[in-house]
Amino acid sequence: MTNNTARPTKILVVEDESIIAMEIGSLLTGFGYQVSELVRTGREAVALADKLRPDLILMDISLEGDMDGIQAANEITAGGYDIPIVYLTANADDHTFKRAKISEPFGYLPKPFEARLLHSTIEIAIYKSQAEKERKKLIAELRAALAKVKLLSGMLPICAACKKIRDDQGYWNQIESFIREHSEAEFSHGICPDCAQRLYPDIKLYD
Repeated sequence: MTNNTARPTKILVVEDESIIAMEIGSLLTGFGYQVSELVRTGREAVALADKLRPDLILMDISLEGDMDGIQAANEITAGGYDIPIVYLTANADDHTFKRAKISEPFGYLPKPFEARLLHSTIEIAIYKSQAEKERKKLIAELRAALAKVKLLSGMLPICAACKKIRDDQGYWNQIESFIREHSEAEFSHGICPDCAQRLYPDIKLYD
């Protein structure tokens, strides 16, 4: 098991060589992962990313058909599925590597690879993906919170006599109305001791 939830991590394997795909599936099962599916083409990978929503995709770059692994990964990312992708490739030339790098994968493994390296790469990819999701969630929460906050800042023109505040349109507003409109503050009304003495000298409102 590799995550903090009750279920094992689900991994979609995209590999067009059947023997290699089965070997990878066996390794993943041994590590405690759940193999969602073994598929051979990029188009199958895109369709199953939507249908199965795996926790991670192991994607061979060189695939049969009209869509290679990098193109498939780009389609999945563009679809907004937010699934980490680790590339597998026997073709580690500079051009392929540059194309892969631009698609921002969570890992890149040249074939053949050791089982231990496969395991550690998957673990790091899952950790990075979870951390990125938490970061995005936090940013969204902060933006939502900021959208609800109205700040009073700068110089406020206030009447020295009646204490009304002039707004941006030149109108004079009661201080309560102005603050209520420009912040989350609410008012409850009372009377201070000085005003009580001045307005009601014969009534003892305060000890």
